[in-house]
Amino acid sequence: MFKLVIGLIAIIILFLGVILVYDARLITKRFFGFGDQNDASSGLKIVGFLLAIIGGLILYFIKN
Repeated sequence: MFKLVIGLIAIIILFLGVILVYDARLITKRFFGFGDQNDASSGLKIVGFLLAIIGGLILYFIKN
């Protein structure tokens, strides 16, 4: 049961990371001005990439 809960949390983290990577430009258009969009977009992509890696690693080590 514990592995199932941790696995579901890891999948949610992984999906949040993927969404941040692909929708970073749309998210930054909504919250930042024109000058800050490029920096914020690259920052969100980096955070999303790290979240996807963390979620994937959690899934990998839970299944083994």
